Amino acid sequence: MAKITRRERIVKKHLRVRKKVFGTSERPRLCVYRSLKHIYAQLIDDVKGVTICSVSSADKEIKESIKYGGNVKAASVVGQAVARKALDKGIKEVVFDRNGFIYHGRIKALADAAREAGLKF
Repeated sequence: MAKITRRERIVKKHLRVRKKVFGTSERPRLCVYRSLKHIYAQLIDDVKGVTICSVSSADKEIKESIKYGGNVKAASVVGQAVARKALDKGIKEVVFDRNGFIYHGRIKALADAAREAGLKF
């Protein structure tokens, strides 16, 4: 019996979440991915299959305001930035896709910052 790797476990969790989470153009999916060094967030319209906007801690303007992209402070800055971009495009409500990651730490910080900046989910 082959051992399941950590990445395979995350993919299984992601597929389980994606069965229920679906984004439309009125209410896109806020998809979050975290790596060891950075955190990424993007708004996706699953009907058209397009990314509406994306923000990450590796972006030039965000990188200038933070020292390190893999902590809670960086996640909250990315959350505020993605909410600003969404509101500029007229999007007020989103569906949150935690992408198989546990809802705590950086994922929770990004979600809370996006909510404080005006997104509803």
